[in-house]
Formats: sequence, structure tokens, C-alpha cells
Amino acid sequence: MYDAAIMWEWVAFSVRWLHVVTAIAWIGSSFYFIALDLGLKKVPHLPVGAHGEEWQVHGGGFYHIQKYMVAPENMPEHLVWFKWESYATWLSGAAMLMVVYWLGAELYLIDPAKADLSTWQAIAISAGSLAIGWIFYDFLCKSKLGETPTVLMLLLFGILVAMSWGYNQVFTGRAALLHLGAFTATIMTANVFFILMPNQRIVVKDLQEGRTPDPKYGKIAKLRSTHNNYLTLPVVFLMLSTHYPLAFATQYSWLIASLVFLTGVTIRHYFNTKHATGKGPHWTWAATAIIMFIIAWLSMANTWNGDYDTLENQSLTTNQQIFASAAGYDDVNDIVLGRCSMCHAREPVFDGIRWAPKGVYLETVSDITNAAREIYIQAGVTHAMPPANITELSDADRVKIVKWFRAAKGVDIARLK
Repeated sequence: MYDAAIMWEWVAFSVRWLHVVTAIAWIGSSFYFIALDLGLKKVPHLPVGAHGEEWQVHGGGFYHIQKYMVAPENMPEHLVWFKWESYATWLSGAAMLMVVYWLGAELYLIDPAKADLSTWQAIAISAGSLAIGWIFYDFLCKSKLGETPTVLMLLLFGILVAMSWGYNQVFTGRAALLHLGAFTATIMTANVFFILMPNQRIVVKDLQEGRTPDPKYGKIAKLRSTHNNYLTLPVVFLMLSTHYPLAFATQYSWLIASLVFLTGVTIRHYFNTKHATGKGPHWTWAATAIIMFIIAWLSMANTWNGDYDTLENQSLTTNQQIFASAAGYDDVNDIVLGRCSMCHAREPVFDGIRWAPKGVYLETVSDITNAAREIYIQAGVTHAMPPANITELSDADRVKIVKWFRAAKGVDIARLK
């Protein structure tokens, strides 16, 4: 039997898988070339124009790599351009943003308690912030601030903090951190697409035609590449953060995300220095540990100070009303409150649980109908929830969940009998 919800889950899973694979390729090549560039050795008898070389062994073979700051005497016709790793990562990430967050805006993107947004308004903020963020960043880099990299880096950090706070004011906690990652990744990929690659093509063409390249292109590349270097690790954290409510569903999640950018600087500084000199500054690990301790401490703050009467009387969207009025809802409401809500609560009562898993609440009609598809997938058609069936959700109750969801979606449920 065809089930659109299940098929859509596989679409989302496939896009997420693609995004992870391409991100591994991009970040891996980035780490490799940073280490290679900083580890080049200036040895005697280098070819004319060679800046340094490195011998490497991998997979049973030996690799001899040389870097030229200018064109070698015999410019090869074939050049490998490392660009598609970045492009594919951004494109797959954009696809995931659309599939999961835009098309699932009521559950994943919009938080009515923060901002009363329609779906199109939330999507407009999502897309617009990424585009405007790049334009503003690019303007700053091309301004006089580009001549003072340290000042520009501090200003960029301030912008990231402001965006982290701003996203947290309008989106769900999960979407806020995801968008901060997308904001940062957009800057990084746009650096490659709009700045680094076009400038590199100009330099290559000048070298091939015997002209001396303008040194400004090297200066521009160094600035943008440095930013990409230090932003890489925080982006990885923000990609993973959507699976950990301590990162996105606590009171100071915007500040936690901001501090993560500082750990990116300390960790990358250690490895950059180690690749260049053979020895990294160990104080960076102490600084990283202190920052992570502060992050953990901030995550202990209780995020909820509302009242349940307000939650119970919260108005339902049209989509929520469909699920609330569908046949079997009363049974499902009792099932969810009896088997799921002890963990998925604003103040969990299950032993050892202090925050609702993945920030999903299942206490009110609004909560349950808003998470209808997730309940259907996680506890209806699969046995993913409860974990290890710790609350003993019966097969009969799972069938009731499936019937309710499909009834709301207009699916023929006769075949379930």
C-alpha cells in the first residue's frame, strides 16, 4: 500500500544522507589541504617556481606533491578543481532545509510561542536571512575592514551571535541552530563560488598566458580561506545539534551556539599551528575545555516557566484541527498521555530524563496534533518509540495510532482490520 508519509520520510532520509556524505568530502578535503599547505618542506633542488614539497604514503603507494606559487615551466592542460564538494554540500543542505523544515514548517520551523508566523512568512525569513547574510558579509570583506582581518573576524563573530539570538526569537530551537549552521555554510560556499574560484581562474589564465597575476587575488583568497578554515568545526556541531535537545532546547541555546564558534577557533588554531611548526599550543585545549564546561552549565537552565492552562487553551491550526477531529483521536490522546508524555514533557517525570527527547512535547492537544506525523512514524508504523518499548506500548495501541493518522489523511483503513 502506498503511504505518502512513509515515502516522504525516505526522501528526507536520502537527502540527509547525501548531505552528510558531501559534507564529509568537503570538510575532509579542506582539512587535508590545510595540513598539506602548512606542512610543505622547502628542500634543496626544488624545480623552478616550486614553493615546497611533501612526500606522503597512503593505500600502498607513495605520493610526491609540490606546490607552485606561480606557473610551473610546463603548465599542465589538466587541472583538478576542488569545488564540487562545497557546492554539493550546500545544494544538498538547501534541499534538506526545504524538505524537512519548509515543508514541515508547522512542526520543525514555527514556534507559535515565539512568533505567530504563517508558513510563507517563516520560509521568507529562512531564505531571506541566508541571502542577506551573505550580501552583508561580502560587503564587509570588500570594505576597509578587509584590511584588518582580526577586527573583521571579531565583527563576524558579533554578527553570528546576533543571528543566533535572532533566529531563536522566531524559530523553534532546533530550526534556530540549523539556520545558524546554514547561515554560516552559505557564507563558506559563497566564498568558494563567488570569490575563490573566479579569482583562481583569473590567476590561472594570467599564468598560462605569461602575465604576472595581480597579488590582490592572493590577499583576497587568504582572507576568505581563513574564515572558511575557522568556521568549519562550528558548522559540523550545528549540523549535529538538531539531535541533542541540550544544545537547541534550553534557555540559552543561542548563547551555547555562539560559544561553539569560539571552540572552533581554539581547536583550529591548535592544528594550524601544529601543521606549520610541528607543535601546537596546548593552552588551546584548556580554553576549549573551559568553554565546553560553560556550555554544559548553561544547558542546565530550565527553559519553561509557563502554565498548562494556557497550553491547553492554545488555538489549533487548520491542520491540527483535522487531526483532532479525526476518528480515533480520543484513544490516541489517551495512549500518548499514558505512554509517551512522561518523557515528552516540559517538566519530564520519567526517572533520568530532564529534557524532552529532541525537544518534542506531547502533553496537550496542540502538541499531539502538531507532532502527528512523527507519532505515526515513530510509534505507529515502526517500534522506534518508546525506546525498547519501556512503557509497554501494545501492538493494538500502535494500530490505533496508524488508523487515526490515516483517517485524518483520508487513507482507506479497511485493510488494517
